[in-house]
Amino acid sequence: MNKITFIGLLLIVMSCGKHPTSNNLNEKDTADVSVYVDPNIGTAHSRWFFYTPAAVPFGMAKLGPSTNGSYGNEQGWEAVGYDERHQSIEGFANLHEFQIGGFLFTAMTGELKTTPGSLEQPDEGYRSRFDKNDEIARPGSYQVRLKDYDIDVALTATERVGFQKYTFPKSDSAYLIFDIGNKLGESGEVKDAKVWFDKATNTIEGWVITYPEYVKKYQPNGEVRMYFSGSVNKKPVATGVFQSEKLIEDKNEIQGKGAGLYLKFNTEDNEEIVIKTGFSYTSIENARLNFAKEAKDLDFSTAKNRAEKIWAEELSKIKITDNSKQNKTKFYTGLYHALLGRGLASDINGAFPENDGSIGQIPMDENGKPKFKFYNTDSVWGAYWNLTQLWALAWPEYFNDYVQSHLLVYKNSGWLGDGLANSKFVSGVGTNFVGLVIASAYQAGIRDYDVELAFKAAYENETKYLNRNEGAGKTDLGQFVNQGYINYVPGWDTNPNGSGFSVSHALEYSYSSYAVAQFAKALGKDKEYKELMKLSDNWKNVYDDHIDFVRPKLASGEFLQEFDPFEPWAGFQEGNAWQYTFYVPHAPEELVAKMGEEKFVKRLDSIFSVSEKTKFGGEEIDAFAGVKYLYNQGNQPNLHISWLFNFTDHPWLTQKWVRKICDEFYGTEGIHGYGYGQDEDQGQLGSWYVMSSMGLFDVKGLTETNPSFQIGSPMFDNIQIENGYGHRIVIETKNNKPNNYYVQSVKLNGEPLKENSVPLSTLKKGATLEFVMGDQPNRNLFKTE
Repeated sequence: MNKITFIGLLLIVMSCGKHPTSNNLNEKDTADVSVYVDPNIGTAHSRWFFYTPAAVPFGMAKLGPSTNGSYGNEQGWEAVGYDERHQSIEGFANLHEFQIGGFLFTAMTGELKTTPGSLEQPDEGYRSRFDKNDEIARPGSYQVRLKDYDIDVALTATERVGFQKYTFPKSDSAYLIFDIGNKLGESGEVKDAKVWFDKATNTIEGWVITYPEYVKKYQPNGEVRMYFSGSVNKKPVATGVFQSEKLIEDKNEIQGKGAGLYLKFNTEDNEEIVIKTGFSYTSIENARLNFAKEAKDLDFSTAKNRAEKIWAEELSKIKITDNSKQNKTKFYTGLYHALLGRGLASDINGAFPENDGSIGQIPMDENGKPKFKFYNTDSVWGAYWNLTQLWALAWPEYFNDYVQSHLLVYKNSGWLGDGLANSKFVSGVGTNFVGLVIASAYQAGIRDYDVELAFKAAYENETKYLNRNEGAGKTDLGQFVNQGYINYVPGWDTNPNGSGFSVSHALEYSYSSYAVAQFAKALGKDKEYKELMKLSDNWKNVYDDHIDFVRPKLASGEFLQEFDPFEPWAGFQEGNAWQYTFYVPHAPEELVAKMGEEKFVKRLDSIFSVSEKTKFGGEEIDAFAGVKYLYNQGNQPNLHISWLFNFTDHPWLTQKWVRKICDEFYGTEGIHGYGYGQDEDQGQLGSWYVMSSMGLFDVKGLTETNPSFQIGSPMFDNIQIENGYGHRIVIETKNNKPNNYYVQSVKLNGEPLKENSVPLSTLKKGATLEFVMGDQPNRNLFKTE
């Protein structure tokens, strides 16, 4: 019997006859669950921020190999950076965030080259071929061999410091290359850059100013600044600078677009040269401070061990017992991505970049440390069906800091920003769900911030439309507020006159209005509550009762006549009417009643029966593979749909289809990971798997005044969650064979569960859920006379 199984059984025995909160959280299982994480899963056609194994959870320094990051990102969202299918590496990037990419370092021997070259012609530049067998990626570290140069590379990181170790062969022409001033990943075009080397101290420093595509769109006068300060543990025999192929020898400094610097060494066989680099988004001085505080006296091996230990501890906050290595790999790799994305943007002294370009300061506590941290983030479109539920359950301190980050931007700019790149507005889809996310944090009891300011920001996000900043999204909000729907205007634009995504926006704004209404209710703000609840009913204005589909409306108030429910983009952002008709997460009972329960269940069940044939999202390697299908697990608008059966008299169909999605949509390969080349969105699809495989999910996104998780089909024999509030949640299953999707009975703390949900407040106190599973539905479960 292995140690994990033994401790799982021991805890079950200990819990018999006791309240589960008596379980001692100090009884640590030392088994390293991070061995089940495979960062290479889903790396075919993955986004820039996806593959950064050398990082700590929620860190700033995120290091990883780049195979095509130098190719740029024409529209700002394309898959670029590292691809499982590529056979050469151009270098190792240090910063990976949504719309942020910075500082490509690499090494070579032989004749110096100062451009990366192409995947098709690697010999044209400094890139090198590599063998997958030489690549080891795990949470906190990465290593690979550059075959063309016989150089071994190893990477690791602290929160704000990156470590790159190069092991050279014997050579009198060994080089370190610092390519600073060129586009990288989602960074956009470089506006200016500078890099310099100080021979006296053997330090290299620099900065780059970029103009990402989404900043260009949503905050045209904005820019993203990045700074670094690092040391090299060996003195070079020569230095030089370059701009593209233009090489200038014996110079230590260069400024301008395309700026780069190289160091030349004479090396012995197996000689190690280590670069330690501190990063900051505010200044060189703070990059130096971050370096000094986190890594001045830290060697590579110690840093690597610390990073891997941090990952092991964080991932072990949820322990699962299961005989399937594949399921463990899916689970912990999904959890890894949930904790990797949306990284740190504030310095160790609390300095952070403000929206207006100035430097802000986080308040300090009595010990002289920042009271919270500031984070970058992709948009939160869909995050309420995965990330925020997981954070609220087990990482509430991060969720609180996340809210604080958005409130800082609101205080500086007057608006909530959806996505943030160094506080600059980078709204991923032109909507804005930050108000909903703030409201859900409050309802979850996460409230260590200015609550009145938070409500003001959330309320204005749902109702304020005059002179609305495009960076705050929802530029069509005025029509939603004043006429109850949004005019459909063909095309891709959204503005005060209407939108090409008019229906999906109306549905989304209805949902977020409801969320903030509940926030108002909790605070006793009756006037705002009634106003927002009225807005939350606007989804009914785009629902066509004659065909039971949501449908675009014209300025005349008439439904669009030429209408195909399969057609994506025509009134629907990244989806179609088949998918979006189910987008009423705040009032699922009303949606079921409107369509009729029998029709609702038959339609939804048939959708999944058909969609199973295409792995629930399409098998093309494409971020938008499933937008034209009946169902698309690979994109946000669909992520709650399989849980809607819980609001009908057929809840067992949620148990069945959620389990099948976990089994079939999710894979353990480079190509079949999160669907086939679909967009994992900084942890969203990974955390959806984590929550769903544990059998806990809230369609309403924790927006009710007493939020609860609906019950699904737990996949594992035993699940133990350190819930972030000092207590443990234990989920046990009996008779849980691969095809036993269906819940036969469930007990909460030893008593039969009478409803198909469990309040978050109950789970926060610690709880034991006991499931008995079977291969046939229990049609009487949760039914009351």
